[in-house]
Amino acid sequence: MSAATNETAGTKMGFREINARYLEPGSQWAMALGIVMLCQPWSAGIHSYGVTVILAGLIGFNVFSRISKPDERK
Repeated sequence: MSAATNETAGTKMGFREINARYLEPGSQWAMALGIVMLCQPWSAGIHSYGVTVILAGLIGFNVFSRISKPDERK
């Protein structure tokens, strides 16, 4: 099998592909989860960690969005 075949089959993903597929969207979901945690009325413990989760997602998104995607390399 050639290298092009391996890449299209998805057998080997680099860090940039993992970042684009999992880490950046995961940080967006963390921010959304933090907002839900702040707005829920049932548990004060969950509410108290809402801002922490939002900040962790925001920092993660800022870091992961700065990593260039494979097709944006110069």
